[in-house]
Amino acid sequence: THTEFMIEHNQSCDNLDVQIQIYTISGRLVKTISENVLTKGFTIRGISWDGRDEFGDALAKGVYIYHFEYRTSDGKKAEGTEKLVILK
Repeated sequence: THTEFMIEHNQSCDNLDVQIQIYTISGRLVKTISENVLTKGFTIRGISWDGRDEFGDALAKGVYIYHFEYRTSDGKKAEGTEKLVILK
């Protein structure tokens, strides 16, 4: 019913715009999370998600893909893609 994303990066003590997009295995976008985070080290912690889609419905158990991207205040960008498993 709840998870927190953690992203390691190389932009310590910077203000980062973070976006996480969650997709079904078939590629349908189900949720976008956007936050502005002031980093204190090399890890972003505490980006929470309640397991619900954009309409507030709980996602079914299974495997999902999430794509994350962050941008620094001076325009540098990094991104990655990982798997996410909902076990309910």
